[in-house]
Amino acid sequence: MTEIPFVKEIEFEYGVMQQVAPGIRRVIANNPGPFTYTGTGTYVIGKGNVAVIDPGPDMPEHVDAILAGLDGETITHILITHTHMDHSPGTRQLKAATGAKTFGYGPQVGKPGEQVEEAGDWEFIPDQEVRHGDIIEGDGWSFEALYTPGHISNHVCYAYLEEKALFTGDHVMGWSTSVISPPDGNMTHYMAALRLLLDRDDKTYWPTHGAPILEPRPFVEAYIAHREDRENQIMDCLNKGVRDIPSMVKIMYTAVPEILHPAAGRSVKAHLIHMEETGRVRAGGDDTYSAV
Repeated sequence: MTEIPFVKEIEFEYGVMQQVAPGIRRVIANNPGPFTYTGTGTYVIGKGNVAVIDPGPDMPEHVDAILAGLDGETITHILITHTHMDHSPGTRQLKAATGAKTFGYGPQVGKPGEQVEEAGDWEFIPDQEVRHGDIIEGDGWSFEALYTPGHISNHVCYAYLEEKALFTGDHVMGWSTSVISPPDGNMTHYMAALRLLLDRDDKTYWPTHGAPILEPRPFVEAYIAHREDRENQIMDCLNKGVRDIPSMVKIMYTAVPEILHPAAGRSVKAHLIHMEETGRVRAGGDDTYSAV
């Protein structure tokens, strides 16, 4: 499998705001887990009048840490990459405490209870919906919104224009590849949104989970190659008569703990839908698949 390289770990303490780069601070929520790695990284941009990206889960102690770290400063903008429960619920408490305006692509889509790797925040509705190419300006800083669906249909990355830094949410992570979970997760959209990044000249990626990515282009190329490797594995399974997703997962994810196999199965399902759309796979009526 393709190696995913070029990250730089930064030491941290939960609930402590750190200066991690010029104009960028970060505080990590104490919500480590199989989908969040060490926890949700909330970013603060600017000084004095600042923007906050992804206030994180509904953890009052995390929001309190954000506010304590910004004592004497004013939060003017709250930017949301997407509406999974480890990213947006903290917005409610942070907005109540500051009155800051919220920005995001839109509310969670689909139906509560649908199978996803991370539950959706059905309550978040942005004050200002953003679309691809929109510019969000503050006091000495500005962002360009990049619509990057795939992990979830309302996912947005934010490019910090003054530093050529891209806040990638869960579109590109600094420790693992993203889970793509249908029906809202879409592999076709995800691959297209990855290739969108190849046309940019960002210097650094700051994912919500994991370390900063210091060489974005080869990292994204490795991400794409990893997904292509997975599709080659699926075709190999089909050619050997392995036609159902659970059996494929056991073969393809032998190094992954079984607790994560259901999520892996969602990504395999997303790949199969993509491969069916591109004419390489045919779905059967009994939730099995065959090569075309």
